[in-house]
Amino acid sequence: MTQARRPNVVLILADDMGFSDIGCFGGEIHTPNIDSLAAGGVSLTQFYNTARCSPSRASLLTGLHPHQTGIGILNYDDSPEGYPGDLNTNCLTIAEALKPAGYRSYISGKWHVASSIHEPSDSWPTRRGFDDFYGTLEGAGSFFMPRTLTRGETNVEHEAAEDPDFYYTDAISENAAAFVRQHRGEHAADPFFLYVGYTAPHWPLHALEEDVRKYLGRFDAGWDTLRAERLERLIESGIISENWPLTDRDARVPEWESVSDKEWEAIRMAVYAAMIDRMDQGIGRIVAELKSQGIYDDTLVMFLSDNGGCAEEMPLETAREFVTTYVTFDSTTRDGRDVRPGNDPSIVPGGEDTYTTYGRAWANVSNAPFREYKHWIHEGGIATPFIASWPRVLPVDVKREQPHQLVDVMATLLDIAGAEYPSSYPGRTPLPLEGVSMVPTLRDGTSDDQRLLYWEHEGNCGVRRGTWKLVRKHAQDWELYDMVRDRTELHDLAAEHPGVVAELSAAYEAWAARCGVIPREKVLELYAARGGGLPSE
Repeated sequence: MTQARRPNVVLILADDMGFSDIGCFGGEIHTPNIDSLAAGGVSLTQFYNTARCSPSRASLLTGLHPHQTGIGILNYDDSPEGYPGDLNTNCLTIAEALKPAGYRSYISGKWHVASSIHEPSDSWPTRRGFDDFYGTLEGAGSFFMPRTLTRGETNVEHEAAEDPDFYYTDAISENAAAFVRQHRGEHAADPFFLYVGYTAPHWPLHALEEDVRKYLGRFDAGWDTLRAERLERLIESGIISENWPLTDRDARVPEWESVSDKEWEAIRMAVYAAMIDRMDQGIGRIVAELKSQGIYDDTLVMFLSDNGGCAEEMPLETAREFVTTYVTFDSTTRDGRDVRPGNDPSIVPGGEDTYTTYGRAWANVSNAPFREYKHWIHEGGIATPFIASWPRVLPVDVKREQPHQLVDVMATLLDIAGAEYPSSYPGRTPLPLEGVSMVPTLRDGTSDDQRLLYWEHEGNCGVRRGTWKLVRKHAQDWELYDMVRDRTELHDLAAEHPGVVAELSAAYEAWAARCGVIPREKVLELYAARGGGLPSE
């Protein structure tokens, strides 16, 4: 689809945010700016990510499945037996692919697809097509003093350490808006691609007091009531079918009435909500900048999350080991107070001196009405809101049910830019794109309803074709679901349709072999040989 005027593109990615957290997808959280994008554009109700931070980013940025890019689990170097955890030479980023079409590219926020996070390497954004970079290379960390904070290729952690008002979500938003201003001042004749990679609402639960105050008391009704209320709003808005019942509360989660520390539990969710609220405020600032520059109508803005809500717990007794194993951990705050890691009622989350998660029970709410979480290929792990707003081209306040996944984003952006995906690139021979353009779906709701979608993460895997979804947890049997009648995956039909199971499982195995999926057993052997310790960030 070649436009007379090549659009600007702003691609916004939330981190560890569930399917039904934002207001326009059934949540209680105040997200007027994201909701406005949905009201002024198209919402895809069956868009899928890849269940985990690094793999989702790798797939989103390259139009390939994560295993093809070298990032099958996280950005940890497990070569030569496992994944190198580093963007390889078989892939191109969106920024690299758009450059021949005259685009300049910028990134503000989390990168998380380079194994080298302290020394510049060929997988850093500035060496993968981006003209400017502000953000972090690491996967998670303090919102008040983030490590690996980088501008270009220069470490600027001191900017946070020296600023008592620094908050990373705000910094990501402000630098994204600044890139828009910079581009208009220096390259107004060229279109731009801006990738905004928020770390909100990924743990640790760090939020500003003014935002937390807005949600005190909002979650006092508890997870049982709130999950049911979310389902009602999802049905009313047309995002979820009334024929899909709410999944049961996770069996490991107690009923709300039996919880003894209700006030502390509600505050955990309030802080999580505040983190999303602050992200939404920042998105509002970016949109306001686009409008002030007179380019909003010619800009495609996309919003989505990298995986479902995160059920990872951080008990006091293992919290410090958990944190220091997977991310940089500072034992003191900028003003010298001790940082207290761990989930316990004695630690009220939110401040710089805490390091906590919101836990399984609230993740079960975030992913309502689905089951499972980040890491898994059931709907709770891979379903994300997807919003696309392009005032000059797309319809407004429309919902589409056609399934798509991350590999389709690159193909879509090349389509709207009138750019060709190169068969060769200096020093590289890129693999062919795996995705298809979503333009027909976004514009008029047409797509290939028999196309196959694939996923694998940590041995959890799945394949979808039309109404059928075949899914399996590692080392367990295949489950088969009719996604038209039962998207909440409550009625396993594998025994009733063995032919479908055989056909789709064979297709999955062929895909896994072609795309370089390393069997989970081999990965576990690798980690056992190295003394254990699987990445869990």
